[in-house]
Amino acid sequence: MNQLTRNIILLLLLLANVGCDQLSKGIAREQLDYHRQTEVLGSFLSLIKIENTGAFLSLGHNWPEWIRLTLLTFLPIFFLSAGLYILLTNRKMSLLTASGLGFMLGGGIGNMIDRLLYGSVTDFLHMDLGLFRTGIFNLADVSIMVGVGLMILDQFITKNKVETI
Repeated sequence: MNQLTRNIILLLLLLANVGCDQLSKGIAREQLDYHRQTEVLGSFLSLIKIENTGAFLSLGHNWPEWIRLTLLTFLPIFFLSAGLYILLTNRKMSLLTASGLGFMLGGGIGNMIDRLLYGSVTDFLHMDLGLFRTGIFNLADVSIMVGVGLMILDQFITKNKVETI
């Protein structure tokens, strides 16, 4: 596959992640009440809208504004830009790792859009797995986790290929 075709596919993947995230958050903002639980699949999956001014699991929500701005806006914009550059220019990256990076960047950009437009990130998904319950998250967070999973999977695949040579 030539580099242009590869980049178009990766950008479409990234944009699909951003689009699904922003669409789902828009619906959540319009249709859900704050802090009110709506069960979708019993207690396994429920919807609870919150606005998260912090990072993962609200880490840093009570930090001074200048620290939050630096650590949760300016630095992530730099890293998202660097990641996008790497995604589009690194010709040696496997397609699976590049797809993982595309998912991660799509999720990061989705959350950054919220932070820039609203000053917080809209979270609305919650899972109760019995012994384990998640924090409240969104589709951007799922994209990031899928991306990490793809990159880890690629490392196992690559390791097995190297060992069988």
